Amino acid sequence: MSDTITSNSPIRAEDYFRLENEDGICTVWLENKINGINIVTLEVMDLLGEVFPKLFDNPEVKAVIIISGHKDFMAGADIKSFEIENPGEFSPIQSRGHELLEALEKQPKPVISAIHGTCYGLGVELSLACHARIASDSSRTKMALPEVKIGILPGGGGTQRLPRLVGLQKALDIMLTGKNIYAYQAKKMGLVDAVTHKNKLHHAAKVMAKKMLEKPIQRKRKIPLKDKFLDHTAIGRNIVFKQAKKMAAKQTKGNYPAVPAIIECVETGLKKGLKAGYAKEVELFEPLLLSPESAGLRNLFYIMTDNKKCPEPKVKLNTLGMIGAGFMGSGITEISVKNGIDVYLKDIAPEGIEKTKKAIWKGLKKKIKYKTSTKVEAEEVMAQIHGRLTYDDFEHADIVIEAVLEKMDLKKKIIDDIQEHSHKDVIIATNTSALSVTEMAEHAEKSENVIGMHYFSPVPKMPLLEIVKTKYTADWVVESCYEFGVRQGKTVIVVGDCPGFYVNRILSPYLNECMLMVEEGYAIEDINRAMENLGFPVGPFKLLDEVGLDVAAHVADTAREAVKDRPDMPVSLAIPEMYKAGFMGKKNGKGFFKYNEKGKRTGVHPDIYKFFKGNGDKKGDEKEMQDRALLMMLNEAMMCLEEGIIDTPVTGDTGAVFGIGFLPFTGGPFRYMDHRGLENLKARYAELEAKFGGRFKAANILNEQMTKGNKFYK
Repeated sequence: MSDTITSNSPIRAEDYFRLENEDGICTVWLENKINGINIVTLEVMDLLGEVFPKLFDNPEVKAVIIISGHKDFMAGADIKSFEIENPGEFSPIQSRGHELLEALEKQPKPVISAIHGTCYGLGVELSLACHARIASDSSRTKMALPEVKIGILPGGGGTQRLPRLVGLQKALDIMLTGKNIYAYQAKKMGLVDAVTHKNKLHHAAKVMAKKMLEKPIQRKRKIPLKDKFLDHTAIGRNIVFKQAKKMAAKQTKGNYPAVPAIIECVETGLKKGLKAGYAKEVELFEPLLLSPESAGLRNLFYIMTDNKKCPEPKVKLNTLGMIGAGFMGSGITEISVKNGIDVYLKDIAPEGIEKTKKAIWKGLKKKIKYKTSTKVEAEEVMAQIHGRLTYDDFEHADIVIEAVLEKMDLKKKIIDDIQEHSHKDVIIATNTSALSVTEMAEHAEKSENVIGMHYFSPVPKMPLLEIVKTKYTADWVVESCYEFGVRQGKTVIVVGDCPGFYVNRILSPYLNECMLMVEEGYAIEDINRAMENLGFPVGPFKLLDEVGLDVAAHVADTAREAVKDRPDMPVSLAIPEMYKAGFMGKKNGKGFFKYNEKGKRTGVHPDIYKFFKGNGDKKGDEKEMQDRALLMMLNEAMMCLEEGIIDTPVTGDTGAVFGIGFLPFTGGPFRYMDHRGLENLKARYAELEAKFGGRFKAANILNEQMTKGNKFYK
């Protein structure tokens, strides 16, 4: 058989696939030579529609293996190539995809998917249509159906094939969360049939193909009695669907339409058959693709993707000097060593360093247990942590980050120490959340080498890194720190120096307005519920308790300083007073809410209203509560753009969504304002200003944007 692929497609097949035939087993190597990443475009889908039938019709081909010649199997679909503007444009394309995968599935010749690296979206759906799946044991091998994260559903038959393969409960969990499934997890649940060494994947797939030519694969998986009932009986499935719908409504508040749509597709297919299930996928997919929620979530996806494309800096930072082994320093150390960065971790006490090492090792042991990492890999990570009680070896550090107490005198003393013990061109970064980076830079010998690197807590989980530059900061320093943050796995923004920087600055007036509502007599739980109903992941008072009222009190002091020249901006003093009275939030069980010994919230704290003028007995309109808090945040975001603290609406949206969870389904505050309409927004500001005072006077830039086309995004 010839290894040449003939095609009528406008793109060249050899730029995407390579065929290799041995003993009647044809291997289709997925090799996108155009950009080095296997992704599915409309053209590639058409190409697959030509290649597969020719292979299946060829008498020389007895079995087919689909494998990647790149480091990843398939990253899914090229989202931009599937974007549409009008109803009816995508349904024919989707139906064609269904036909292609159904033909592959019904093909009598065995087709095996051999998976190494990332296998997402259509990569998983292609694999599900194959007759068997084998995965490499690499920690890089992971599978997911992440479509829900961009506001759509798995549209290539995933909602139908996955439940039949792994069971209803696991399938819903995979599709409704979009989470990664690693090789051994996949084997245990039946998503793949075998796991083999990464260097033997192709050989093992050929062995599997030869066995399947003699005898079809037999799947024998032990299913617990409970799962047999819930996954494989009509009564059990009804219970699962009822519970899934209930949880979806509670958690999404109606803001993520893809979630109930996925449940509906699965339910239709299991109750009415595959044909009805595929039809339901087609029926529901296109409206989701055209929805504002999907548009907002896709915008975030593009931001994250673009964020990873930063150019190689002139100076690459490979060694970190970390000062402070507390909660933040420990987190920064963890994300550094897990991404191949050597860390000299300095603390005043050996206990702090040991605590950090134990915490990181505990996380690595979980990975070893679940076989998402090997012990050797984990030990290599730990070997990159070099504990220090002095500044020994800090001359090797390319960058030093300090995460000590938020006291300016202490920060300046640390800068002096760094300058004494590190090389002259070292980058000095502060993890402060509120202090002036400019003041620190002016204290340093080389002001141009000082920068803010504001990580969010807890560092390993929070995705954002806010880089704070001053008027002195050198461009190469910004570029190096940006690339360093991306390597740490962060979504990075660059902002100007001002009280609160960008994220905390826009958060402060939002929280303050919520506090003022409590002063007026509104109930804490009502305000909290109103903002969660709007779509914030957690309400304002839950957030304050989580962050800690000690931290919040410090930020509040900075916020008061920032608005001292705004006479129309009343500031609640409740948080500093609560902190003085011993209220620390969740960490000591005393905050806006009370907590039991396990840290579970048990209701509003009985003494909380003594810090406010109101007593929580006032009832009000939920929409007005939402607009009061939200519009204060939006106004501050506009002011930051106006003042140049952020350079573009994209930066503003990125910081707000990834830093404080601003309504992700909207795409961020500036996308939200565009969708709501700037004229409507201006009118609402005028209403609130008339009722509550000058703090609701709209930022000047709102009027400017209205004259430029009535949108922040073109």
